[in-house]
Amino acid sequence: MKIDSQNTSHTAQVTQSSSIQSEAKSTSQTTTAQPNPETKGTVALMTQWFAQIGVSLPYQGLRANSIESRVQKRQKIAAQRKLTNIESVFEKALKFCIEDGKNERLDPDWFYNFVNMAEEIHSPAMQELWGKIFAVETNRPGSFSLRTLLILKQLTHKDAQTFRRAVFLSSRRKGDTTPKILTGFYQQPSILAVFRLRKELQLNLATFGLSYPDLLSLIDLGLIHQTEIESGEWPINTEVEWRSNGQTFHLNAKKQGTTLKYFKFTTSGAELFTLVGANKQDKYLEALKLTLNNAFVIS
Repeated sequence: MKIDSQNTSHTAQVTQSSSIQSEAKSTSQTTTAQPNPETKGTVALMTQWFAQIGVSLPYQGLRANSIESRVQKRQKIAAQRKLTNIESVFEKALKFCIEDGKNERLDPDWFYNFVNMAEEIHSPAMQELWGKIFAVETNRPGSFSLRTLLILKQLTHKDAQTFRRAVFLSSRRKGDTTPKILTGFYQQPSILAVFRLRKELQLNLATFGLSYPDLLSLIDLGLIHQTEIESGEWPINTEVEWRSNGQTFHLNAKKQGTTLKYFKFTTSGAELFTLVGANKQDKYLEALKLTLNNAFVIS
């Protein structure tokens, strides 16, 4: 499964179990008189959302139940919703088939923190992601830190889609586990050409579906480092292998003073990176090679 699980409408997100629906409906009916049947639009939508958690407003000053009974009803619905959420995550975790790993015991602190966070995940698409994380962590303890879980808890489905697009534009140097989004290069001028401007070329990532606001969003979430990074001077006569979504290419700097430019994933971003399947981006890779060809021999 991938982060890009089928998008789910608002209605599907809030109707997770028939038991919760019946409790919410019961609360709405017993705590208030029925609203004006002509109520439509935004007011109706807001009313429907709050009904899912057992909250409704009085009409014509009527209150059928005491505050204590309404609180109990609200707490019961909340507990049922949390249970339904964690059951859904567990069910989805069981569907992933993962090869035997370290055969180590799962950290109890990690597990109980995971449960406390996962029970607040309502979107089926995100529940599937949390299920996969639990399956991987159970098989290979230490794959996902608690910090990564805290970041993941903040992710909406839209955020996950943005992160997915970033992963599809990423590359990893051979022997390096941290992915990077290569954007271009620059070359320092030689001593004989010291008054010339340095040569620099860079891709516009927005052309390939990752806009600057998208990058800022991923930076704010702690998935990508804050600024674009410039590598150290690239060695000449040294071929370095890179891999991008299953496609391999090699870079060999033509001149001294050549530096790669890229956005680098954080530790948490690199951990979540492993959950996204490969998806070839031929147009991006072609444009990247065309740009880097000005400074590198590419094979």
